Amino acid sequence: MLPTITTFGWVPEFARGFVRDMRLRWAFEEVGQQYEVNLIRDSRCPEHRRVQPFGQVPTYRDDEVAIFESGAIVWRIAERAGRLIPEESAARMRALQWVAAALNSVEPYVMALAINDVFEADREWSRARHAKVVDDLKTRLGDLEAALGDNAWLDGNEFTVGDLMMISVLGGLRGTGVVAGFPRLAAYIARGEGRPAHRKAMADHMATFDDAPVPA
Repeated sequence: MLPTITTFGWVPEFARGFVRDMRLRWAFEEVGQQYEVNLIRDSRCPEHRRVQPFGQVPTYRDDEVAIFESGAIVWRIAERAGRLIPEESAARMRALQWVAAALNSVEPYVMALAINDVFEADREWSRARHAKVVDDLKTRLGDLEAALGDNAWLDGNEFTVGDLMMISVLGGLRGTGVVAGFPRLAAYIARGEGRPAHRKAMADHMATFDDAPVPA
């Protein structure tokens, strides 16, 4: 069977380009793996919760495993294809460390901005909290830019699954202007998003919503 991912068949316009199936689609394109997409409208229904207990997307299944969480899925895609993950043991673990860093050390700060400025923008404390959220995020971005240095990718000249996840996470800042103050980081994101595999994945992701009817 072809690997199959489950994701939303419709999301509000502001969320398009940001749903986490993009990470999986990008990984599939990088490794040259065909895949199928199962589209759903309600991720909180009992049927979906049997495979994703938190009622989120995406999920993944192939002929051996059925899993959730984008980091685990992207690692599975890369490992199954034998690409994006270095063969040498130390380099392999460094790639894994950057996957973990993207999800645990960077994404919470990216999401804090989205929660404050989008999902909870109508709360009375949101405007006052904005500056602190941005300051915390910029501190973390500064740390990341320092770690990147003048390298093309996080571990030097080889694009790995760690870069795919980090750039995917940083893509959550698209349109905020926050990354503009970090030129090396901005160039790093542009390199990643300029890869043909990313462009194809984004086009396929966005095409999902072209003719999708608005839920009643």
